Amino acid sequence: MRWLELLQSLLGRRATIDEARWVMLDVETSGLDTQRDRLLAIAAIAVRVDWSSKTLSIDLGDSFEVVLRQDETSSKDNILLHGIGAQQQRDGMEPAQALRAFANFAGNSPLLAFHAAFDQAMINRYARVHLKANLPNPWLDIDHLCAVTHEKVRARALDDWMSHFGIACAVRHQAAADTLAECELLQRIWPKLAPQCSSWRELQGLAAQHRWLVRAA
Repeated sequence: MRWLELLQSLLGRRATIDEARWVMLDVETSGLDTQRDRLLAIAAIAVRVDWSSKTLSIDLGDSFEVVLRQDETSSKDNILLHGIGAQQQRDGMEPAQALRAFANFAGNSPLLAFHAAFDQAMINRYARVHLKANLPNPWLDIDHLCAVTHEKVRARALDDWMSHFGIACAVRHQAAADTLAECELLQRIWPKLAPQCSSWRELQGLAAQHRWLVRAA
């Protein structure tokens, strides 16, 4: 199915999502301003969920990674942070093609990320330009799931949670490596999530409870 047909189909069926395949993702950008900075890369890995057995697994064979072509490369300090060099940025995929490819990969799966609001804002800003619409997929912030399952943990950033669970990341601030670390984080909290949820909707409801939690300082 071509990306436009897929997008139109999803826009017409917002309530129909693939509850058995989630997409964990991470982005790299030229900075932290969602309105002005540029999207450099997207990486994503599929997560398979069997609600009947309450099991969750990471499907490394179902993954996605793209670097978007940049007319102007990011700063040297920014390149040192994420490791996407100037030539790699210049040789990247055309943004419109990259967004179409990601939309096709995501399909009708829910999208998950750590501090997802940032990833969602960046991707949808580019989607509006190149696909003429936001991606219709539902989003969920795994930080919220961490908060409601481990209320007493003194953690805010991804590094804090990784340290708490002893999760190693091969190359921090590299989209594919960060995505894998986020998948492992989801696996670590899943034993506390599974008994409380029997559907994606219930998981969303559980994540929403973070708003009423007083988290450890």
